[in-house]
Order: sequence, then C-alpha cells, then structure tokens
Amino acid sequence: MNKTYTALGEVVMHAEALTKRFHEGPLDVCVLNGVDLRVHRGETLAIVGASGSGKSTLLHLMGGLDAPTTGRMHLLGQDMSRLSAAAQGRMRNQHLGFVYQFHHLLPEFSAQDNVAMPLWIRRQGRAAAAKTAAAMLTAVGLKERLLHRPAELSGGERQRVAIARALVTQPDCVLADEPTGNLDRSTANGVFDLMLELARQNGTAFVVVTHDETLAARCSRQLRLVGGVLA
Repeated sequence: MNKTYTALGEVVMHAEALTKRFHEGPLDVCVLNGVDLRVHRGETLAIVGASGSGKSTLLHLMGGLDAPTTGRMHLLGQDMSRLSAAAQGRMRNQHLGFVYQFHHLLPEFSAQDNVAMPLWIRRQGRAAAAKTAAAMLTAVGLKERLLHRPAELSGGERQRVAIARALVTQPDCVLADEPTGNLDRSTANGVFDLMLELARQNGTAFVVVTHDETLAARCSRQLRLVGGVLA
C-alpha cells in the first residue's frame, strides 16, 4: 500500500466529496454536502457545529459505520466502499478506535475485561489481552480499578476506561463523538488532557466532534460544519 505523507505526517484518513441524504416519506434532507477532509497521523482535530449540523453523521461515515450517499472514504489508502462488510470490520478493529459521549461499557464485565474486548475480537489469548489491557488502564490512571465494574466507577473513570478501550489496539486514529459531553467541566478537562497527551505520545490521530468551543480550541486544528460543508 502506498502511503501519503505531508508536512503534518502520514494521511491516515481521507474523505472525498462525501454527501449524505436521508429520505423519509416526502422529506429529502441533505445533511452533508461534499465534505473533503484529510486527517494526519498524530494530529488532534476538532469538528464543531450546532446540534443537528451533521457532526455525528460525518463521524459515522469516517468510521465506516455508515455509507455515504456519494463520495468516498479512504482509510490508510483503502477505499472503504470497495471492501466487504467483514473487511471493513477488520479495518476498524485494526486501525480505528471509538469514544462516545456515553461510555457504552458492558456492565457485567470489569474495567480490564471491557478494555480487553477488542483484543479478544482479534483472537488474542486471554492472558496476553489481560496484560495489555492492564497496562493501558495504568496509562490512563486506573491501575487500582482493573477489577471494578462500570457501576463502581465515577463518570470520569468510566470515560477513561472507554478511552483505554479505544487505544488498546494502538489504532491509527480515534474518532470521538462528544467524549466529554456527559461530564462536569473539571472532569471533562482532565479527560481531554489525557486524550491530547496520548495523541502526542503515541502518534495517534484524534478526531473529536463537539459543540464545546473551549475544548475544541485546545486541538491542533479546528473545522466548523455549517450547511453540510466544512469551513
């Protein structure tokens, strides 16, 4: 596979003329209207916009969780639209991490098992997966919480577990949808600090969609989604 390099680093994701339309009865709504975007290794990119502007829709297209009406989404040079559903799933597991506003942790599993889950999907052995998950949880400051279940953790701790789960496979890019939207300001700042530090240390790209202008300003690049296009 040919890699594309720029002064900012390798291009890990490339959205090309993405459009997304939703049809419901007589309604025909154009949410995205020709979005072009390149995401580079190690950068932190904030996409801001009003509620309903299409930020989450764009993130879903970037992660291959939905298909564009027209246009193409490339991940490490691979056109996702040309891959089978199984191949897309493998690309997501190997190269992407996801963090959402709600942590989506499995309540019956410990923090360590929740973080190990993506490694189990890769069919990594349980002992090796547990060791890697423990190291990742230690990196996000949860060394003493490995065996705690989500209900036994604070909101900020649960979100840090979710970040650890997103990073445990050492992805090329993490897609985060309002990752601090459910947290108080102090906790949100701490979680965001962690994301920026991990991006710097690991060379992982972070794409964060948010309506929080203060947090967005701390990213290395900010774009605004208005009228279905990025500015």
